[in-house]
Amino acid sequence: MIGGPLLWFARDLAVLHEKRIVGRGGSVDTTPSVVVEIERRRVELVMAVDDWVARNVSQHRLGATLHTETVGSVVDRLAESSVRAHHALMTLSAHDDMLHCAWHHLAELADAYDDLVRDVLAGRRRLPEW
Repeated sequence: MIGGPLLWFARDLAVLHEKRIVGRGGSVDTTPSVVVEIERRRVELVMAVDDWVARNVSQHRLGATLHTETVGSVVDRLAESSVRAHHALMTLSAHDDMLHCAWHHLAELADAYDDLVRDVLAGRRRLPEW
């Protein structure tokens, strides 16, 4: 599988965020059952990411600083930010501050994710067990 399971989970999360934020054809379906299903599936995917990380990434527990979020919740926020940035790119003027803000936010989250992965693998940071 190209990219591995984390990439596929992130893609699926982005699809759900796109349905929730942008909708199909530009309109968001606010039917309560649709919204509940999207949120339920997001929770499942976040848990799947966290389960994969727990099974595949060894962590140093002693002396490592506890991170405030699981990797699943970080990937979910990255997916949401990515959808918002891409939507801004497609709908806003190139000079719009909101467009630049959306992409800056995504870049910061991506950098923070990279730092988290590096710190976990080096034993400086540990992840919560939720």
